[in-house]
Amino acid sequence: MRVAIGSDHRGYQIRPRIAEWLREQGYEVIDVGAHSQQPVDYPDIAEAVATKVSQGEVDRGILLCGTGLGMCIAANKVHGVRAVPCHDDLTAEMSRRHNDANVLCLSADLLGERLLFRIVEIWLHTPFEGGRHARRLEKIAAIEDEISREICSEKHEDGGAETPRA
Repeated sequence: MRVAIGSDHRGYQIRPRIAEWLREQGYEVIDVGAHSQQPVDYPDIAEAVATKVSQGEVDRGILLCGTGLGMCIAANKVHGVRAVPCHDDLTAEMSRRHNDANVLCLSADLLGERLLFRIVEIWLHTPFEGGRHARRLEKIAAIEDEISREICSEKHEDGGAETPRA
């Protein structure tokens, strides 16, 4: 399995340790940074990881920031991404089992190292159940596709300029 991992400056300390652990477990890891403790805007890192997931370059993505919430918001703007913030064993398991989450967002400030590694392990090993949950994901994808069609239509009507949405 290929996994992209990224963090802002708040996750800088733990991200390389998680990436190394993933490699030791046999995962192919693409580390998009941040590569220093200098402040970086989390949306840039979230977009880099989420785009790799969306385009099929990797199977899953892992993002770390202070709370995990900003990364989650930004990653979910990328088409086809189902990013989730997880903070314990149950949220990690259910995000995969019922939601087929493909990007895991974690708090580097609020979760201890042992818990972070356990969440990552559970999240990577839990399969998607499918069944009634697949139907629900299809509905989410339909909403996403409709919004994309509306944006494309608005651009076409304005000769390529995007119309602000209310």
